[in-house]
Amino acid sequence: MNMAVTLYDGFTNKITGETFRCISFDRYAFRFDWTVEPKGYIPFEHIHLKQDEIFYVKTGEMRIIIDDEEHIIREGQRITVQKGKRHIAYNNRPSRLECMVEYTPGLDTYKFFQCFGGLTIDGDISKNGTVNIPKMLYFGKKMKAQSMVRPTNIPAPLFYLAGNFFFIIGTIRGWNKLFTKYTGKA
Repeated sequence: MNMAVTLYDGFTNKITGETFRCISFDRYAFRFDWTVEPKGYIPFEHIHLKQDEIFYVKTGEMRIIIDDEEHIIREGQRITVQKGKRHIAYNNRPSRLECMVEYTPGLDTYKFFQCFGGLTIDGDISKNGTVNIPKMLYFGKKMKAQSMVRPTNIPAPLFYLAGNFFFIIGTIRGWNKLFTKYTGKA
């Protein structure tokens, strides 16, 4: 029997050095601990379409680039990335970075992160640590995701077209089995 991904247990992307562990989730916010090993990073610049993202640095130092503007966030500081803003973040020190990250509102982020976590746990990631984008597009379309994230290297019209295309491909290839495996829902 397949068990859904439990985000409170956490999961790690060994390529990017990131670990994610859910702290809490409700309609107002999805909160998780995000740790990044030395030289760790988010694998691609992206945009949250309907959510703000708040980083609270607990230990270490984060370098984040928001719409081409670099910010250094140190222990005890926070920064908010408003929805629709391009951003990418890195561990800026040779020690572990520990943050609490919050997406507001919570929307359907738990289920979306179950899919993201499932692909990560299964090792369905690229050489730079990016999860399988076609499958994430399928999952997002299947669940009518409100918490969708768009990589900035894919123009918005192409991203939406690709979502429809990979929904068809995923349906033909049986990716619903993965969706059920990761979320526990058909």
